[in-house]
Amino acid sequence: MSDTRKVIIIGSGPAGHTAGIYAARANLKPLMFEGLARGGIPGGQLMITNDVENYPGFPSKIAGPELMAAFRAQGVHQGVEIRTEDVNKVDFSKRPFTVWAGDDNKEWKAETIIIATGAQAKWLGLPSETALQGKGVSACAVCDGAFFRNQDVAVVGGGDTAMEESMYLSGLCKSVTLIHRRDVFRASMAMQDRVRKNPKIKILYNTEVDEILDVSKGEVTGVKVRNNKNQETAVLPVTGYFVAIGHTPNSDLFKEFLELHDNGYIKTKPGTTQTSVPAVFAAGDVQDFVYRQAVTAAGTGCMAALEAERWLAANSSH
Repeated sequence: MSDTRKVIIIGSGPAGHTAGIYAARANLKPLMFEGLARGGIPGGQLMITNDVENYPGFPSKIAGPELMAAFRAQGVHQGVEIRTEDVNKVDFSKRPFTVWAGDDNKEWKAETIIIATGAQAKWLGLPSETALQGKGVSACAVCDGAFFRNQDVAVVGGGDTAMEESMYLSGLCKSVTLIHRRDVFRASMAMQDRVRKNPKIKILYNTEVDEILDVSKGEVTGVKVRNNKNQETAVLPVTGYFVAIGHTPNSDLFKEFLELHDNGYIKTKPGTTQTSVPAVFAAGDVQDFVYRQAVTAAGTGCMAALEAERWLAANSSH
């Protein structure tokens, strides 16, 4: 096993980089695959976040890409080996584990694996929505709601997430318009009741979003909506647009070997990052569908590295 890595990290958001920093400081000489296509650009969801105000240590906010560049630079400084390649295939059926990566599908072996491939927000797919991401268009009210204090905003969705985001924003914003394409919600009745009783939240049923205004100005000035029953259109004058139709974890690569929740997120033992396969750990948004924050992802990245180190100390043949 002389050519076998002690730890391979798959993914490069706050969870992956924090795991790398801790693993490197423990002299585990981690190898990270930061990925390209799988799970989006290296650095994860913060790479499409203009301003971050809720990450500790940055009192005057920091741009998402700048924060991730600092994470990466710290990892490299500590000794993390980073390869900007996708992992194409894994085999967790026996140890050492095998990972195939890059255009040449090179084979790598590892005693432990840390998965930090994250999740991707689901979007409606409108060109204007894509163009204005980070410029008034968001998929995280907790992350970005504070930028819209005392302003009018819109939320799209009909599940518990949409209800929670609407309630959260109602505590910050002047008004919240909840847009839902059907006439009934799929959210729990308790959440629906809370939203309906909130005087700051207006609900538009049977309504779909046709366009986010205004791409030419580089900011959100309104949302063009259409009633899908009578096809009447209207423009909502809002400065913030939040999509709350769910997230997709980047877990397909591992579903053959690891136990997943029904929603596709990797199952971990409560209070740990341990998956159903010993010596395989999962951190960040690929296993967290509750908090989904950069700071909690970083925390679980730390946990994964410490758990990998402890597993190696107890089980490694070195």
